[in-house]
Formats: sequence, structure tokens, C-alpha cells
Amino acid sequence: MADPTTYRPSPGSIPDAPGVYKFRDATKRVIYVGKAKSLRGRLNSYFADLAGLHPRTRQMVTTAASVEWTVVSTEVEALQLEYNWIKEFDPRFNVRYRDDKSYPMLAVTLSEEFPRLHVYRGARKKGVRYFGPYAHAWAIRETLDLLLRVFPARTCSAGVFRRHGQIGRPCLLGYIDKCSAPCVSRVSADEHRAIVEDFCDFLAGKTDAMIRRLENEMAAASAELEFERAARLRDDLGALRRAMEKQAVVFGDGTDADVVAFAHDDLEAAVQVFHVRGGRVRGQRGWVIDKAEEMDVPALVDHFLTQFYGDEAELDARDDVDAGPVVPREILVPELPADADALAEWLTGLRGSRVQLRVPQRGDKKALAETVQRNAGEAFTQHKLRRAGDLTARSAALTELQEFLGLDTAPLRIECVDISHIQGSDVVASLVVFEDGLARKSEYRRFALREAATEGDVASIAEVVRRRFYRYLKETAEEADSSKPGLDPETGRPKKFAYPPNLLVVDGAGPQATAAADVLAELGITDISVVGLAKRLEEVWLPADPDPVILPRTSEGLYLLQRLRDEAHRFAIAYHREKRSKRLQKSELDSVPGLGQARRTALIKHFGSVKKLKQARIEEIEAVPGFGRRTAEAVVAALAGESGASNGTEQGSRERQ
Repeated sequence: MADPTTYRPSPGSIPDAPGVYKFRDATKRVIYVGKAKSLRGRLNSYFADLAGLHPRTRQMVTTAASVEWTVVSTEVEALQLEYNWIKEFDPRFNVRYRDDKSYPMLAVTLSEEFPRLHVYRGARKKGVRYFGPYAHAWAIRETLDLLLRVFPARTCSAGVFRRHGQIGRPCLLGYIDKCSAPCVSRVSADEHRAIVEDFCDFLAGKTDAMIRRLENEMAAASAELEFERAARLRDDLGALRRAMEKQAVVFGDGTDADVVAFAHDDLEAAVQVFHVRGGRVRGQRGWVIDKAEEMDVPALVDHFLTQFYGDEAELDARDDVDAGPVVPREILVPELPADADALAEWLTGLRGSRVQLRVPQRGDKKALAETVQRNAGEAFTQHKLRRAGDLTARSAALTELQEFLGLDTAPLRIECVDISHIQGSDVVASLVVFEDGLARKSEYRRFALREAATEGDVASIAEVVRRRFYRYLKETAEEADSSKPGLDPETGRPKKFAYPPNLLVVDGAGPQATAAADVLAELGITDISVVGLAKRLEEVWLPADPDPVILPRTSEGLYLLQRLRDEAHRFAIAYHREKRSKRLQKSELDSVPGLGQARRTALIKHFGSVKKLKQARIEEIEAVPGFGRRTAEAVVAALAGESGASNGTEQGSRERQ
């Protein structure tokens, strides 16, 4: 592991100007590329205290052996140079986008003499025009089946096409008029290409012109008494309209836009993009990425737009076919990045006309952005569930924890404790249990803290651990005389604290872990390992150890500890909210004589909060349905009395001090 101070440039030598920088390892390979408005400010941040850096950033600066930079004149130049260097060097520590699934597309092989329409997955190829991506392959096949009666283009493979050309007989699609059968020369190459080009125009959004043309042809055929041809055109129109209905209209003004949303945690992020063309959702794509460094949503927007549209523009430049601009007129994002103006200018250069980068505030665009956000959240959840449900990954996680933490055996049962409160009020704790790497929700427990509630999180952790393992020792002693160990003799159900964990995790750093270990030692328990997991830097702390254990950020073991900690946090917050809600309801209105739950709820719903209710006059309360003069007076008197008592208590406290 390299020491960053050995290659740190002197602060005065770094220019205070926009530019792009590269970190190289000992073999001179580029391992990270970044851009900055001020090179001096950004590079100095990498050489701060290692303990304060994001885990992946810390790994990067300790892997690097040198840093170099290039000064540019504008932020747009920095964007372009950063993108070019990332493509050229493929640095291992930069954000990498990978599809969470291989999305199918509709491909049109325009480079062939007789272009073919087919479903395709994979990288884009030169000379092929693509439509989509679509969420499901069956959606492409349904749309294609409808459109083939209007645009009877070739869909068969090269082998099938040659075989039917040799035997001189078309396939079934040729007989039912869903293929113009160029294999047997029913149409020439130019005529078949014209059919394919009409098909591409329709999918590209030029639907109104196509519909009008067919309507005019149908009217002309009918006027010339060619009723069979008119009927065929009528059916073609119906097929086109049904195909159009499959693409939901989200914007009535024919907007071209991409809508982007993110869901993320400290180490990973999910990205979802909806492609809207002509007011219709034409495609959807998603990625799951590993964060290269600590990034909020604006930073994620910056990285994603730069790489995504840069890659798309590069692919489009290599393609012989002009499929229109890859960057839409409008890009809707959840938050604007710091260099939004420079990014919009760069995107404008890629498109060749003005591009707007903005956050939707109201109407249909905001509603669609919320839909994309829900999709991103669902994709992120599914990604985590797939990883958690993988038996191989769970086994690897338990093995890694045994190795990194120096445990005697793999921790098949892990318990985690978390504390939740607001400024010391309504202090509660949760205890969650994972067995074999999976949540065991029937074993979850929650605690309302008493003795240590006002003494801080360390004392609260100690109280929870003491209560949990005192009960364990008590139940263990009772089992010595029981014929059914682990079961309650009265109910026959499993005892709440009968089984000890192999590993106890507390939410916090060294002090919390040490407090938990001290309690276990005090109780005489020596066969349970204790660690603390610090949220900000994802460090694992062992009791009384001055330095944390750093698990690799891609470690399955670290991922398991994070899921455990997050589940404990969720469970604790839910209990805290429940307890706080009960306290607020009880302390404010329960003292009013004759006021039941239904009328208390009606009051809160009418006035919006207890604070506003305290400011209300008797006449205003009397106007609420179900309230009379006497009840309204009782409410005002009770609330005024409680307020006065509260003020009196505070005054008495000040006098005693």
C-alpha cells in the first residue's frame, strides 16, 4: 500500500484553474481520471486524512504512485477531455455503467442488400439502425407482427433467405402477405428498401404523415371502386393505430426528452432512463453502478450524462446511417449538477442544436419523473434482493467475515443493535437477526430504553446488550431443568432470547463496540464476537482496537454487514415513530373529558396540527362536526392548562437552578 504523501505535489505547484487530472499506479497505468473547476482545491482533497476519505477513494490514492494534470480554458473542454481519457485509458476506479439486464431492441440491417427486421440484444453494430430498447422482447414481436401487414419486409435469417431463393418458393409469411418475398424476386431490392425505409420512418415518429397517406389512398381506391384494395388499406390503418396505442402518450405536445432518475446508497447506485420521442415513451434502460467516490445525486447526474451521451454520440458517429440526434432537446433530471451550464453546452455540441437540462417542477413531466424514480428504486431493490438471495454470495459473505474478523467459525447467526431517538427523546433500540445470511424477522426484538436514555448512544448500546444477554443467561439456566430446551413451557413457543449469536454488530465505531464487549465480559460471556460498523466510511471496528478493519468495498461480507445495519436502522426508526406518535397524541388531548379517539382525530384533521389547534378560538372548534360549545370549551381549557403547566415547570426549573 503506497503512502499518498510520497507523491503529493506541493500545494503551490497545482494551478487554481479548471482542468483534468490522472492518477497512475507504479506501472504508470492510469487508474483514475477526473475533472475539476479548480485543480488545486480538488487534488488537495485527495491528500487529506485517509480516515476521512470514501473507502474507494482511499483505496485509489493508496494504489496510485503519481498524479498529473492538464489545464484547460473552459469547463466544457474539461468535460470533453475527461470523457476522452476515460474512453482511452478505461481507468479501474472510474464509475462504470453496466446494464442490470440485456434489453432487447428492434434492429434493421440497412447495410444489407435486402434489409432485415429482427429482435436483437447486445452491442450496436455498424450499418444497423436500432429502435428501443424495449422492456420485453415479446413487446417487439407483437408490434412487429402488427406492422408487417403494412410494411411486409424481410424478417428471416440469411440462411433461410438463401434456401428459399434456391427452391424458388417463399416461406409462410410470403404466402400470407406479411413479407414481400424478395427472396423469390416478387419485389426488387429498391422496392424492398423503400418498404423498410417507410417502416423506419413510422417507428421514428413520422406517424401522422403515414396515416394521412394511407387515408388518402383508401379514399382514392374507394372512389375508383377498388373496394378490395380500399378494404386492405382500411385494415392497414387499423394495424398502424393499434401499434401506436401500444406506446403510451405521456406528453401531448410531442416532446422529445430523456427522463433520468437515481436510487443509491453509499456504495452503489441504480439509474433509470425513459426515452420519450414525439410525446411517447419509446424505450427504457437501466444500469447499476459502483460509486467511484462519495457522490450525491448532482454528481451522479454529471457522471451519467457525460458517459452515456458521449458513448451514444461515438456509436452514432461510427454508424453509416443517420438515425437522428442521439441527444434529445430536453433532459429531465432529479437535481442539477454544479456545472449544469457547461454540461448543457457540451450536450448542445453533441446534438448540434440547443439542449435544455432541467428539473421538472409540475404537470405531466413531473409525474413522469416520479414514475421513473419509482422504477429506479424498484430496480435497486431487485438488484439487492438478487444479490442477497444468491446462495453462493451468502456463503462467500460468511466466509469473508470469518477471515477478515478472525472468527473461529463462520457467523451463521448475526445480531445487530441500533439506537433511534430525536435529541434524546423517545429513545428506543432494535435488535435484528440474520441466520445463514438471511433476515429472520420472527426473531427481531425492540427495546424502550430507560436508564441510559439520557446518557448517549454508548450507554444505550450497553443497556440493550445487558438486557438482551441477561435474558439469555436466565433462559439458559431455566433450560437445565426443562425437557424441551429453547421452548417456553407455558406457551410451547420458542423463547425470545434462547439462542446466542456468533457475531454481535452494533451501529457505531470503536466506543460502541467496546461498550458492548465490556457488558458481555461483565456477564461472563466469552464466546460471542463483537464489532461496530461506522456508517459514514463503512469501517468495521473491533473492541479496544485503535484502528478499524477495512473490508474491500466489493466484499460480500461488507455488503452483508450493511444490509444488517440498514435493517436494524429501519426497524428502530419504525418503533421510534410509533412511540413518539403515541406520546404526542396522549400528552395533548387525552386529558380532555369526554373526547374519544374519533373526535381527537377529527380535530387534528380539521386544524392540521396540535399547534394550530392551541391557537384556535372556541367558536372555531365548535364549528367542527360533532363538537358542541361545552366540548369546545373543555378542549381550550385543557390545552391552555397544559401549556400553562408546561411554562410553570420550566419557570420552576429555572428558579431551582
